[in-house]
Amino acid sequence: MNMSVFFRFLLKRSSAPLQGKVEVSHFKISDRFLMTSPTQRAKEAVDALKGNPYLEKYAKKIAALQKTSPEELLSRLEAFEKERAKSDIGSKEKKRDFSTPAPAKSGHASGLTKPKLLSEVMKTDLLHDKTTNEIKKIWEEYHKIKDVIAATIPADIYDKIYNRSLDYPTFLLPLPRSEGYEFIVCQFASNEIHFTPLISYQAHKENAPECMTITHFTDLKESNQIVLMKGEFNKDILNVTEAQCLANQIQLYYGQDDEKRLKIMDQFTNKPLEFKHMDLIARLESLSL
Repeated sequence: MNMSVFFRFLLKRSSAPLQGKVEVSHFKISDRFLMTSPTQRAKEAVDALKGNPYLEKYAKKIAALQKTSPEELLSRLEAFEKERAKSDIGSKEKKRDFSTPAPAKSGHASGLTKPKLLSEVMKTDLLHDKTTNEIKKIWEEYHKIKDVIAATIPADIYDKIYNRSLDYPTFLLPLPRSEGYEFIVCQFASNEIHFTPLISYQAHKENAPECMTITHFTDLKESNQIVLMKGEFNKDILNVTEAQCLANQIQLYYGQDDEKRLKIMDQFTNKPLEFKHMDLIARLESLSL
């Protein structure tokens, strides 16, 4: 997230938490602000932003808020500082650079895969007397201690994802990296979704190694109206936040009826000359505003 987003945050803070990592080197709320009036503290906080290239763009609106409601401006500044502090904790993880081409998978890839069953990963007989909510809790609690992502998906949402994957079996998703975005290819095969960095896919095509595989277990779809999802990822390429980012985008593109996203998917599949990579990034960044 860039500094432009930071200033828009000051002027109109959303009720949803900020997404992604926020890095603000020009801004720091000092303890000395606590000993002065709200008006003076707000003034000092704004003064701390001077020299930032985005200040001029939003200066009039910030000045108006500083004059009419310094308490509100200060509250927003302090709230942003708390979010930045949380981001700093997350940023202590190894920063991910762009992927390099990985070796091709051994053997020959097959276009058909046998659907995986829930019985392969857990004892399904233990679920027979459980309610849908109990199954959800068991599934999510079981995977909390593992290096995977997991979720329960309503049957109707899964049906939409599956049916749309028949029209768009391959797609491209942007993934934020330490400097810019990396593109990840996703491919649907039966009840699985395979993800691989674009650079590896370009080098090895169908033999490119996955950085993540999401499996949808449909065993309980009819009886409980849910599908259990599990995502296993290569920790050398993705961390859990990045894996969840990709999974969330699958739901946004394949599980929702968003006109702009559907247009991008159609362009990618049927009108490649009209497809623009920056449209993918714009849709992702719009989630944070």
